[in-house]
Amino acid sequence: MTSRYFAAFCLRDHGAEQQPSRFGFTVPRAVGKSVQRNRIRRRMREAVRTQCDSLPANWTVVFNPRRNVLEAPFEDLCREVGRIFARCRQS
Repeated sequence: MTSRYFAAFCLRDHGAEQQPSRFGFTVPRAVGKSVQRNRIRRRMREAVRTQCDSLPANWTVVFNPRRNVLEAPFEDLCREVGRIFARCRQS
């Protein structure tokens, strides 16, 4: 799934036991130097933390952020993460 700010890859684990959802972040070097990549990772991690209660258990979601995450308003970033989680719930 894609967004203005990132691409997200969602996988549901149909295992027998309930496990909490897991999240990963891949920020390529092409996005910028390590300071910028770490800032992007921190912003994405916080946006996911605010929205993670809306995602049911047994999901693995990997986010591949784009460079414009640095300038994006945090509310927009949270809204896009919530939209991705809503699409995961529907599938």
